[in-house]
Amino acid sequence: DAACKNRPLDLVFIIDSSRSVRPEEFEKVKIFLSKMIDTLDVGEKTTRVAVMNYASTVKVEFPLRTYFDKASMKEAISHIEPLSAGTMTGLAIQTAMDEVFTEEMGTRPATFNIPKVVIVVTDGRPQDQVQDVAAGARTAGIEIYAVGVGRADMQSLRAMASEPLDEHVFYVETYGVIEKLTSKFRETFCAVNVCALGTHDCEQVCVSNGGSYLCDCYEGYTLNPDKRTCSAVDMCEPGRHECEQICVSSNGSYVCECYEGYTLNPDKKTCSAMDMCAPGRHDCAQVCLSSDGSYSCGCFEGYTLNADKKTCSAVDMCAPGRHDCEQVCVKDDLFYTCDCYEGYTLNADKKTCSRAITSSLVTTEESCKCEAIAALQDSVTSRLEALSMK
Repeated sequence: DAACKNRPLDLVFIIDSSRSVRPEEFEKVKIFLSKMIDTLDVGEKTTRVAVMNYASTVKVEFPLRTYFDKASMKEAISHIEPLSAGTMTGLAIQTAMDEVFTEEMGTRPATFNIPKVVIVVTDGRPQDQVQDVAAGARTAGIEIYAVGVGRADMQSLRAMASEPLDEHVFYVETYGVIEKLTSKFRETFCAVNVCALGTHDCEQVCVSNGGSYLCDCYEGYTLNPDKRTCSAVDMCEPGRHECEQICVSSNGSYVCECYEGYTLNPDKKTCSAMDMCAPGRHDCAQVCLSSDGSYSCGCFEGYTLNADKKTCSAVDMCAPGRHDCEQVCVKDDLFYTCDCYEGYTLNADKKTCSRAITSSLVTTEESCKCEAIAALQDSVTSRLEALSMK
């Protein structure tokens, strides 16, 4: 069973519920339909099933688009009621072409190459021109299987069925044994799954293709020229990845990373610059200067950056070239003041110096005393000169 899986189909059952089909026989037909569904790989992307009921009139019980699971189909089938009277088989096939095998009703487009299949179940002779209608259906690409029960007209079955007739016409004596046909249809719709048999030589993935197979590879790998083995794809090649900054290839896949100073965003693709000067991110002793995902260190005024580009040392503000004092620079912690040599005085700009005034100012009283002393000295000198002349 594992090696046999029915190929995808757009499958329509057309069942006769005319007066000749007794109620208990019609129940047998519904059981046959349920058993058939059990053998099929039913699903939206595998086999889709529709059921039509006909007598003098035609009723689409459910189209191809309605159910994609076996349980729902079987439940719907259990509620089908016979229509009675007439056997308009040609009308039923024409209705299938016009109303069921359309994309609107669930038939897949021709580009999908899904076979369109009809299984007609009848116990009578058609009361219309089924031959011409069936020929038109076959020309339209519909494969027709004809199942006759009891009094069914074999010539009519052969007129509506597809070629080769021995593979498309089935007959059973009574509705009581119609279930036996399920195994025949299972064999008919079976596509041998070579991949399930384990006889392939694909390294990674085996894809069944009718009675043959093709090899494929897992995502992130590519098939080698030998069409059997696989090689990992460099997912970081230009155009293959979506990383904004750095792509790291990893065994057929990839992850994104960011340059130093950037952090990966929640989308796992793009990056944002980090604040490198946030506490704990840098090793600057005094000042951290952030710059586009990176940083540099600086120092407070009066300090200079050491050779390690991280720590700082106090500057000698009185070193040549660092101050603007004209004569004397006096260092004061991280600052300085200016002074002057002896005999000079500091100007108002606190930088330059001027020569000091050495003469002292004399008061009026002191000046008078000086004049008196000078006069006395002159008087004494005059007297001495006079005595010497005598």
